[in-house]
Amino acid sequence: MKDKRILYVASELMPYLPETEVSSMAFESPKMVNGKGGQTRIFMPRFGNINERRHQLHEVIRLSGMNLVINDFDMPLIIKVASIPKERMQVYFIDNEEYFKRKATVLDKDGSLFKDNDERAIFFAKGVIETVKKLNWAPDIIHVHGWMASLLPLYLKTYYNNEPLFKDSKIVTSVYGNGFEGEVGENLKKKVQFDEIADDKLSLIDEATFDNLMKVSVAYSDAVIMGTQDVSAELEDFIEKADLPTLEYKYPEEFSSAYEEFYLSEILSESEEV
Repeated sequence: MKDKRILYVASELMPYLPETEVSSMAFESPKMVNGKGGQTRIFMPRFGNINERRHQLHEVIRLSGMNLVINDFDMPLIIKVASIPKERMQVYFIDNEEYFKRKATVLDKDGSLFKDNDERAIFFAKGVIETVKKLNWAPDIIHVHGWMASLLPLYLKTYYNNEPLFKDSKIVTSVYGNGFEGEVGENLKKKVQFDEIADDKLSLIDEATFDNLMKVSVAYSDAVIMGTQDVSAELEDFIEKADLPTLEYKYPEEFSSAYEEFYLSEILSESEEV
């Protein structure tokens, strides 16, 4: 992995949020890459229940300040950064007062999904891409973890398809089973269409369910990693039909060498041969 650049885009990440399959692997995989001489950048939403003082988050003024247009509204983008103690890993947080100030992640006090989770997912995807552009950091691999990050492959392959920084980047999606009930919003498809992404690219999100969001992420990826053992039969069938390089689930104690080999031999092999 020496000198390979891997961009990690995660819905959640240890130690900033509680341990789950997503937050654990979104931490362990970049740690592995760093340990093998690779370079990483990690992005996650700056949810309001992340303790900024304890984790020493601070705003990066040179990266903040732009506005992202979400469903015809200008939404200010704020970038914060923190370092994971002892790991030499820097984490970038996508922030916005309207979307991420509330003291929760994706559910309200009654256990219902926030009605603007669809806009939050769009803002997160576009915010990551715009920030990486400002960093002028071209990744070899972009590794997506979790449904809040699931729109990023779609946006990269459509809205940003002429962006030279990402022309050689390969996208891999890790698929997990810890989803949500219902839909992230009634109008996700319409809000994505506002960015002039063609309707025929969006049929998978006619209903914005967890499985359908993950299908979109897979459909615009170059490879898939099974991050859990309890993926739905519907999603498993979609992945099988997508016929992409796929790494089956690996237990935490055995993932390291398997991920490294998959990155190098399955995801990067085609670009390295050219």
